[in-house]
Amino acid sequence: MATKLNKKDRLRQLKIEIDKNPFYTDDELAELFSVSVQTIRLDRMELGIPELRERIKNVAEENYHKVKAIVGSEIVGELIDLELGKSGISVFEPTPDMAFLKTKIIRGHYIYSQAESLAISVIDAEAALIGVANIKYKYPVRIGDRLVAKAEVIRKRGNKYFVWVMIKVKNKEVFRGKFILASLESDNTEKEVQ
Repeated sequence: MATKLNKKDRLRQLKIEIDKNPFYTDDELAELFSVSVQTIRLDRMELGIPELRERIKNVAEENYHKVKAIVGSEIVGELIDLELGKSGISVFEPTPDMAFLKTKIIRGHYIYSQAESLAISVIDAEAALIGVANIKYKYPVRIGDRLVAKAEVIRKRGNKYFVWVMIKVKNKEVFRGKFILASLESDNTEKEVQ
C-alpha cells in the first residue's frame, strides 16, 4: 500500500486482505499496511480475527473430515484445502527438534512425510499406499520455515493414482515428488501395490 490509510479504511482493507489470504503473518500485514505489528494485532482483535495459527487451524478442521484414506491426525501439517480426487494444500512448520543439531536443517523424512500424507489425502479412496515415489530435495529447509505443499492428481488408471506434490518455502520450491499410489480394496490389503 503506497499511502497510509486512516484506521477505518485500514480495518476494512485488513479484513479484505485476510479474507483473500488467511495465511498472512502479522509481520507481512504490518509491512503491507506500513504500520507496526502491534497495530495489526490490535486491528485484528478489534475485527475479531484470530492470529495466524488459529486461522490455519480453523481452515484445516474444515478439511479433515473429507479425507478418506488416512485419519486427519496422521496428516503432517495442517490440511488447508482439499478437493478429493483432484488437489490439496497443506502447511507445515517444522519444530527445532526436527532439525539436525549442527546445521539446523530440517531432516528430509519430515518433508517427505508432509508430501506423502498429502498425496494419500487427495486421492478418493478408502485405503491407499505409496507404490512408487520419485522425489527431489531442491533446497535445504531450516527451522522457522513454513512449508506449503500442493498436491495434484494428474491421472487415475485403474486402482492407480498419479500424484505430483510440490513443497515451497516463500514461493521457492524446496521439494517435489511424483507418487504412484495404489488404492487398496478393504477386503484385500495383501494385493501387490505395484
